[in-house]
Amino acid sequence: MPDVPVLPELTEIVGAILLVSRQPVTVDRLVQVFKQTADRMGGAAKDYAAVTAADIEAAIEQLTRQLDTARAGWRVVRVAQGYRIESLAACGPWIRVFLERGRPQRLSAPALETLAIIAYRQPVTRAEIEAVRGVAVDQILRNLLDLQLIRVVGRSELPGRPWLFGTTQKFLEYFGLNSLDELPGVDELRRGADATSKASRPSTIPPAPTPAEEPVHESGTVAAED
Repeated sequence: MPDVPVLPELTEIVGAILLVSRQPVTVDRLVQVFKQTADRMGGAAKDYAAVTAADIEAAIEQLTRQLDTARAGWRVVRVAQGYRIESLAACGPWIRVFLERGRPQRLSAPALETLAIIAYRQPVTRAEIEAVRGVAVDQILRNLLDLQLIRVVGRSELPGRPWLFGTTQKFLEYFGLNSLDELPGVDELRRGADATSKASRPSTIPPAPTPAEEPVHESGTVAAED
């Protein structure tokens, strides 16, 4: 009897896409993939041509439950308005040893402070950042641009038309945020400042967002180590 190809479950397809993607994948993008595959491949792929956003969301919920039940060291997380599969943060020490990564690299305190100012005050000019920090930030801005954590979003109307800086989607991924709305609010910042009255950071600078724990993506990179 000839082998009959078995069409994979919707959850399996979604899981496979999330696993191989290097960036978070949105529900709209997944719906688009199913339609494009049906048009290109035809045949059995047409069975998924009518997949909706609700179907995708349900598949992701099912995949999340399956991974939790299997305790396989992976989980589905929502970040930067999309979904991705990453390793459990608790498994990080063993993964780092396996990958011979040593101690994970972190952003320096000045870089985190500069990034926090940009995150909370964006769009913001270099001069405005320096007015808050009290030091030059040219090199720090170049480093943050190289890391793709910030970007130029336009020009100010001030004399000289200086560049305006804002955060990127990679910033959201780095700190495990779904949107900028998840940044700590003013009340939280005030409570944090009261609890850390001995901190050396000037009170006018909001505490930098805390990087997400160190889950590893499908490519073997640690999420907080870009």
